[in-house]
Amino acid sequence: MLPVSPTDGEPRSGSETRAESARGNAPRDAERGAERPANGASRERDDSDDEPDSDPALDAVAGNDDAIDPETVTGTDDESGPSRPAVSGHAWKGRLPAADGDSTDQSSELRADGGEAGRPTAGRGPDGVSEFEQMADVTLTESERRRQWFEEKILAPARIVWDDWRARFGVVVVALYLFMGIVGPRLVAEPSPNQGERLVGAFRTLQHPFGTTASGIDILSQLVYATPAMLLMITAGAVFTVVLGTATGTLAGYKGGRVDSVLMTITDVMMTIPGLPLTIVLAAVLQIEGNPIVIGILITINAWAGLARAIRSQVLTLRDAEYVEASRIMGIGTPKIIGSDIVPNLMPYISMNFVRQARAVIFGAVGLYFLGVLPYTSNNWGVMMNAAVNRAGATSSPAAFHWLLVPMVTIIVLALGLTLLAQGADRVFNPRVRARHAKTVEDDGDDDDGGPRTVDPNVHEGGL
Repeated sequence: MLPVSPTDGEPRSGSETRAESARGNAPRDAERGAERPANGASRERDDSDDEPDSDPALDAVAGNDDAIDPETVTGTDDESGPSRPAVSGHAWKGRLPAADGDSTDQSSELRADGGEAGRPTAGRGPDGVSEFEQMADVTLTESERRRQWFEEKILAPARIVWDDWRARFGVVVVALYLFMGIVGPRLVAEPSPNQGERLVGAFRTLQHPFGTTASGIDILSQLVYATPAMLLMITAGAVFTVVLGTATGTLAGYKGGRVDSVLMTITDVMMTIPGLPLTIVLAAVLQIEGNPIVIGILITINAWAGLARAIRSQVLTLRDAEYVEASRIMGIGTPKIIGSDIVPNLMPYISMNFVRQARAVIFGAVGLYFLGVLPYTSNNWGVMMNAAVNRAGATSSPAAFHWLLVPMVTIIVLALGLTLLAQGADRVFNPRVRARHAKTVEDDGDDDDGGPRTVDPNVHEGGL
């Protein structure tokens, strides 16, 4: 049913009715619209107080490149820190500074490692240098290097040895015998008959403190002139055994396979040959003519075999160590690995075997000279003992007992000094003990802050 106008009573269409309704509601909508902006602004202020401001830096990290204006600068020169450019992206340590100018003009040149030129990759610094190629912050001068080498190689071992009474006693004894063998012949007259009265007892006169023999020869002069040849025998025999045994054992244990089989077969053959008969036969066949170096090698002709076996067993456990495996992966040669990674760990055992072979040379040479197997020489401790027993009856005559006792005590003291020195020197090869005794190298000048500059001895110039 159509609506009827109240004035004329004529019916009207729907469009006319809606138009009239809109004109009637327009004043009321205008009034409500005037109030709406004020209420909307109030609600916006309330909402802004409740919600925190967004961090442009976090938006940039999230991938929004327009979050930060490249021209802006964060930070000032006040207490908050120096001014720095705005950040965009990530660098090796933190975010990269925004590039100057239009980024679209920059070429994306690729480096050899796959990264873009001018942008560091993971594990590399801003200059493109690997972390393993970084240079040390402190460099050493040539004088500091020499001082550091002297500190680590000379002073630190000397402090370790001097702190141990055994090593201190051994050093004093060995130094005394070295002095007697090197300087003694220049200070003491050469032994000859009728230097004094016959069979003068020890500690009776200052002219002959150790007494004289049945021929009136000064016993002290005999000891002094016999020492150089004995020191050469000891050194030759011990060095021959240790060098050959260590080289054979380390090479066989490290290489393994056919090399190990061949070297150990030769070692086993040498171990089955008795040492004393072999020495006597070789001394009779060879024209050694009393050469002390040759005699020292003959006494230890097959002693290296046992040392090689023992060294090989130690190397079998060391060759699988992590640092040895790392050296092999890095392509370091076998001689370098053996000399730098394996042998230093065997030095305590090697030093003890050096002393053991030195004592064996002393006792072997004196025994063979006492028996008369080796070529005769009057200036030898074994020959002195033989003469004291056979010519003066020192074992049954108290008047000649000092002639036998003095060379015996000389041999015992030298062997004891070598043993104590080896026991004390065991601590020298301990890196922890050596590090505690090492001092830092201080530069003669001062740093910028006015204090002395201390250089860590473990920090060297250059990369790793």
